[in-house]
Amino acid sequence: MANQRYVVVGAGPVGSLAALYAAKRGHDVEIYELRSDLRDPSTTPLNFTKSINLALSERGINAMRHADQGLLDRVLAATIPMRGRMIHGRRPSGELYEEPQDYDIHGRTIFAADRADLNKQLLDTLEAMPNVKFFFNHKLTGADFKQRRAWFEVQHPDSSDPTEEVEATFDFMIGADGAHSAVRYHLMKYTRMNYQQEYIDTLWCEFQIEPHDGSDQKSKFRISPNHLHIWPGKQFMFIAIPSQDGSFTCTLFLPGAEVSRLEADSSKVPAFFDQHFPGVTSLIEPDELVSSFESNPHLPLISIKCQPYHFSHSAVIVGDAAHAMVPFYGQGMNAGFEDVRILFSILDKHAAGESNRPDGAEHSADVAFRRSSALAEYSALRTVDAHAINDLALQNYVEMRASVLSPAYRLRKFLEEFLSVHVPRLGWQTKYSRVSFGNERYSEVVAKSDHQGRVLVRGFVAALCGPVLAGVLGLYWTRRRAWGGIPLFNAVRKLAK
Repeated sequence: MANQRYVVVGAGPVGSLAALYAAKRGHDVEIYELRSDLRDPSTTPLNFTKSINLALSERGINAMRHADQGLLDRVLAATIPMRGRMIHGRRPSGELYEEPQDYDIHGRTIFAADRADLNKQLLDTLEAMPNVKFFFNHKLTGADFKQRRAWFEVQHPDSSDPTEEVEATFDFMIGADGAHSAVRYHLMKYTRMNYQQEYIDTLWCEFQIEPHDGSDQKSKFRISPNHLHIWPGKQFMFIAIPSQDGSFTCTLFLPGAEVSRLEADSSKVPAFFDQHFPGVTSLIEPDELVSSFESNPHLPLISIKCQPYHFSHSAVIVGDAAHAMVPFYGQGMNAGFEDVRILFSILDKHAAGESNRPDGAEHSADVAFRRSSALAEYSALRTVDAHAINDLALQNYVEMRASVLSPAYRLRKFLEEFLSVHVPRLGWQTKYSRVSFGNERYSEVVAKSDHQGRVLVRGFVAALCGPVLAGVLGLYWTRRRAWGGIPLFNAVRKLAK
């Protein structure tokens, strides 16, 4: 496929990776971003907060591996491996406890990554490429996907004329501009897009566990750096994810009604933590808990599904713009990165088609037809998987805040891991392992996990009923002769014949 002008809207991690894939294929790439340069510390972060730390797993790693191995090495060097969850609680005796739950029986880990650092690595890589241009402070205000033109409002905060409108032409636009995507909004005017959004009754607020003072890197961490820490509260929870400087980015997930009660009297926040998240007030000073609760925003969680993801040959949406999800499976960015890998693999497949022209030359109509076919295939393939991981993310909230304490949950996890190790030919794995440590389609993961669940239930029922059934049969056969001498029994047996 001849070199094209690709416009990427959104310079976050997913948009940056999409731009890198396009630039590596020789296309001229322009990246438009609503905010200032995201590498500038003064730039207002997403949602006006540092945001939840990222959990990088195999799908995201694989997507970066296909783009640039050097980039992946640099990113991984700045991460912290997390081998599992650390569940915090209080026993009936009042004693505090920590209980580790490994993610994987084979020792595989996910990685805690700083969003800003990962984004910087991607942007620095792009900046070094001659066929990439950045346009920061550019807000998409309009798009014509038939004529392939877009309009941006440019912010000049230090100028006497603070805004102006500019026009950009493109061959192909990739929308990676988040849950409240402007690209998706304009795409809806051109394609019959089904759209569904859901706010769950939970708000989140960020807190911070500061590191210990000291020169020893390991001693800086006040709790284990190789776990995702969870204080489950059944209807809510508190989590902590490690950062390289020894701190932990913490997030409180709480129903709206509870948030309102604490907002009415924030002095009750420490007592609330003592009651529901035992041990946190020894890691975060009560005054700091109150200060963070008052100063940090209380933000909603949204789940978005839509289809299709494209229009003709001119535009497609990826990442949160296509399927924003709640953060409870740690797959938001990973799924977005996987979008990019799959999108470009399908584009590459269709680009490799032979030309029907006698001279072998490629006409723009050929390019448009092939890309249109590729995008239709991408939408059909990816929609099913995106919807599956959105549902899994919602379900995992229940698991994290409550099921991790359930004996039934622990029993199923033990049985699945036991079979994975001791009968590997069955291909048995936990759902979490399939999602986080493999690249199977999300929809296939769900199907296989549901099948495993049915098999386990049938096996469990058989194990319970088997001894009872054997006892009944044994009793029948041992007493059959005695019954045979009873006239009533003989009469019934004759009638049965």
